[in-house]
Amino acid sequence: MTVKDILNRKGNQVYSVHPDETVYDAIKKMAELNIGALLVLNDKELTGVISERDYRNKVILKGRASATTPVRDIMTSQVYCVNSSDNINTCMSIMTEKKIRHLPVMDNGSIIGIISIGDVVKAVIDEQQVEIDNLRDYIAGSYPG
Repeated sequence: MTVKDILNRKGNQVYSVHPDETVYDAIKKMAELNIGALLVLNDKELTGVISERDYRNKVILKGRASATTPVRDIMTSQVYCVNSSDNINTCMSIMTEKKIRHLPVMDNGSIIGIISIGDVVKAVIDEQQVEIDNLRDYIAGSYPG
């Protein structure tokens, strides 16, 4: 299963915030959309990611004010991306190694979506279920092969 398969299922909607917006506005947007991260775009250029974890670690625990702190001050600026042809094992490996939960999807220099650890886990479970169903069919003698 590839990243493209995941995007075909979930959609390729990309939610973003500008680096000059306040952290409060970013967190409010995440809450309204019920998502855990936003891409940080400056004139369509990916400059970072802001997540709930960034908010917790760089605002709350540092005593900053979210209403006056710009996103650029707390965003994660080293962004790891995948492309639509990458497989889910590659995504899991990157997410585990880098301890991240969201991966922007870039093809030909353009952002075409974003996937989360939840999307990847769901894809793995779905893939395993298909394999289980095929094995059951084979054992029961109803496999078409």
